[in-house]
Amino acid sequence: MLKIVYPVCCGVDVHKKFIVATIATTKNNITTYMAKKFSTFSDDLLLFKQWLSSNSCSSICMESTGKYWIPVFNILEDTCSITLANPKYIKNIPGKKTDKRDSLWIADLHKHGLVRGSFIPPKSVRELRDLLRYRFKLVNVRSSEKNRFQNSLTVSNIMISNVVSDTFGKSASAIIKYAMENPHKKNVDFSSLLHRSLLPKADVINSSMKGSISQEQNSKMSVCLEHFNYIENCIDQLDTTIDLLANNFEPQIKLVSTLPGFTTKSATSLISEIGVDMSAFEDSKNLCSWAGVTPQNNESAGKKKSVRISHAGVYIKPLLVQCANAAIKDKNCTYFNHRYQAIKKRRGHKRAIIAIARMLLTCVYNMLKKNEAFDSSLYEGYLQNSKIQNTSGTQSSIDMQYSFFSHRDLW
Repeated sequence: MLKIVYPVCCGVDVHKKFIVATIATTKNNITTYMAKKFSTFSDDLLLFKQWLSSNSCSSICMESTGKYWIPVFNILEDTCSITLANPKYIKNIPGKKTDKRDSLWIADLHKHGLVRGSFIPPKSVRELRDLLRYRFKLVNVRSSEKNRFQNSLTVSNIMISNVVSDTFGKSASAIIKYAMENPHKKNVDFSSLLHRSLLPKADVINSSMKGSISQEQNSKMSVCLEHFNYIENCIDQLDTTIDLLANNFEPQIKLVSTLPGFTTKSATSLISEIGVDMSAFEDSKNLCSWAGVTPQNNESAGKKKSVRISHAGVYIKPLLVQCANAAIKDKNCTYFNHRYQAIKKRRGHKRAIIAIARMLLTCVYNMLKKNEAFDSSLYEGYLQNSKIQNTSGTQSSIDMQYSFFSHRDLW
């Protein structure tokens, strides 16, 4: 018989318009159930909270259905212990699915402690995360508008992007704006609009602008520019609010910023995803697995199948990869570059950069847990041994001693 972990608990089946809750009360190995339906309006959710309190129930388990669990979580967060579960781990048996049976099934699983909860950071971290994720999406939209604008230039036979590094730079923007306002002028000399650093390329730039912007493309480009500038203003507004919220985590942000590859902005984004309390994770391996930078285990009948990284960490994984690419170029701490080169020879660039991303996240875990800044001197022994082996002309045995992620033992 399974052990009863929560004698009184509640399973909640969450939907957009209503929730179905079932309280499971176990006494002398006999469980009784009470089910009730509530709407997702705040007044009704407060009645749900009172119903739980009147039945001495403070342990709640519910599935993370889209964003619909958040209003329920907001109401119960202060008074109840909430386990938020991934729906695929608490899926009911096919053919027996109703809203009431789903909530009862969740309650039964939870009373035995069989449901593993998802990581939910504190409210202050969640608010910062929400803004930074929205900023990330706006940056993607801004990039899309830049690409559309560049496509219009290419279609119009304007090849200024082949000459200047940034089509949206000051000089290039002034030239393109003049060409859009005067589409019928030919053989225009744009020297007066160029920055002094671009004056030696004046003839090439004039030659690249000998295209023809049609009325249709002109209209499209005007809309792209207007939308681009609007998104820029939106991002600036978000940045102001983000900076205010980030002040609450200033010590931790400065701490993470000492790690190679990280800036203040990337450190803020990382903390918005994982928070500052590392006790929420069992260890660094658990954090890396949650972020989706560890290989999966997939073995059956002695046969190992695909061990690719999972799809988890949609927002944090690209951030870690960007920081890893920056870390391997850091000249003040060359350890990550040495590890990258060693792994790349055996496994290729993609696996190597994911390995570096996991190393960085492991460092962040230990830095936040111990409240210590990054110390590059901890890796000097590895670098010295590596140089000795390389100068001797033999294969570095240090690569055999250090696994992908064994550097965490140095902390």
